[in-house]
Amino acid sequence: MLSHKKSLNILRKTNALLDGHFVLSSGLHSSHYVQCAKLLSFPHIASEICKSLAKKIKKNFKKFDLILSPAMGGIIIGYEIGRLLKKETIFCERVNGKFTLRRGFSIKKNMKVLIIEDVITTGKSSLECAKLINKFKGKLIGYASIIDRSNKKNLKIKKKIISHIKIEIPTFDKKKLPKYLKSKPITSPGSRFIR
Repeated sequence: MLSHKKSLNILRKTNALLDGHFVLSSGLHSSHYVQCAKLLSFPHIASEICKSLAKKIKKNFKKFDLILSPAMGGIIIGYEIGRLLKKETIFCERVNGKFTLRRGFSIKKNMKVLIIEDVITTGKSSLECAKLINKFKGKLIGYASIIDRSNKKNLKIKKKIISHIKIEIPTFDKKKLPKYLKSKPITSPGSRFIR
């Protein structure tokens, strides 16, 4: 498996981990931003990280039937982990603001489902996926992600998260910004801001 240091180097090399002053989709401010899509634009590099995550998943989740990933960010990760572990893989997508299964995808009753994402920060998307699993009377076995940047203060998920790498990135309310962050120009990254 890849070391923490080597993983951080890969994320920086692919511009998946940026330094600056960012306003996140939550409205919080941060000195770092994680964009896994940049990592995934280099499949030959991302494959190393996916293999490492697949090994951790295999070790921690002995039996499951299905991988569910939220669109957009989790689709490629879910697909690659499904390919490596030989598991059926589906994704959910938003329709009128709510995750739903389309394209003929379904979750059978009592099916053991693993949710896989690219990045988990608050767990909001993962919890929405969990509601979908419950709706179909499936069994959620856990969560996995390339990057876990959650902290106890903002995480809504109660189950264990298996990740390739855990990164501690503090976030701040705009009224409580540290001096070093106030002096940097603000960027609003991420797909939620694209029109």
